[in-house]
Amino acid sequence: MIRKITVMGGLNKSGELEPIPMVEIEPGEIVAVVGPTGSGKSQLISDIEYWADGDTPSRRQILINGLLPGAYAAQSALRRLVAEISQNMNFVIDMSVRDFLVLHAQSRLIDNAENMALEVVDCANQLTGEPLRMDDSLTSLSGGQSRALMVADVALLSNAPIVLVDEIENAGINRLEALKLLAGQGKVVLVVTHDPMLALLADKRVVMKNGGMSRLLTVSPNEKVLLSRLLQTDKVLCELRERIRQGGELNQEMIKEAVYLHGQCISA
Repeated sequence: MIRKITVMGGLNKSGELEPIPMVEIEPGEIVAVVGPTGSGKSQLISDIEYWADGDTPSRRQILINGLLPGAYAAQSALRRLVAEISQNMNFVIDMSVRDFLVLHAQSRLIDNAENMALEVVDCANQLTGEPLRMDDSLTSLSGGQSRALMVADVALLSNAPIVLVDEIENAGINRLEALKLLAGQGKVVLVVTHDPMLALLADKRVVMKNGGMSRLLTVSPNEKVLLSRLLQTDKVLCELRERIRQGGELNQEMIKEAVYLHGQCISA
């Protein structure tokens, strides 16, 4: 059982020690990884995915419960502890949603695989505006449907205790509910994001700069207030987006509400 993942700092792109020497993450926590393009976000995620032991460009080490991965198992077995969800992932196997989920449930020795498959689909449909059905072919799913199904599958069926999420804000799903779902299952969740709401929703955030971990922040009381206002604004914008999707029209009052809430966030 994973009780803690520890990222031991290495070197930045200039060959200097990272300002943050260590980051500890526990099950149920969400950690946001933020920083400009080229700052080293992908390398940090890759180090965790492949259980770096000083053998990557960053020279970081990833510990499991305080021990190096080599103390537990072969590298191939360790990789099964990590699930990854990215904005560009799609299904390529030609089978129905039902068959895929039932097979996955059976491979996990889960009783009543059919009921579990239904639960996963129901969960996925809470994350996407385009409901998917059990008889849909995996290859016919839209990008948003595919990512929603992947999130629900990882949350409810996969036994991987660590989930790496890459820019889920561009995945076409309810990104906030997706992160809450994953963390609610007791998984370690790391999310690479440029979205201020996701960054503030996280328990802590790692700021990347020049290939190194430059700052480790926790959400401040003021940021929690700002997050609540951002969530209000996002709710209105989601309603406007859905109205347009359904062929509806927008009116002046709707726009005024969105502008007002945006102004409230800025003044905070």
